[in-house]
Amino acid sequence: MRKKIVRQTLHIYLEGELDMRNAQDLKNSIDLDIEKKGIRTIVLDLENLEFIDSSGLGVILGRYKKLLPLGGKIKIANVPPHIYRIMELSGLPKIIEFLPDKTAM
Repeated sequence: MRKKIVRQTLHIYLEGELDMRNAQDLKNSIDLDIEKKGIRTIVLDLENLEFIDSSGLGVILGRYKKLLPLGGKIKIANVPPHIYRIMELSGLPKIIEFLPDKTAM
């Protein structure tokens, strides 16, 4: 995972797998940035993500719910088709903005 912060926007570039082995680490990292750095927008770039399970989906949904009362939001960019299908089955595209490819920067 790579990340950068521009103003109150946290850009996260995920690689490999987001599953029960590393979902908690991602959650803790994001929560710390929300609390300590005033993050209000998170842009997740999934271009290099190969796999996501329910734990990973839970982290994304949980951060959405955490930011909502703060007036914040999550955006997801560069989603591989097989990952998008999983997210679509979970209903994420109905509540989270998906950006056109190559717009995460």
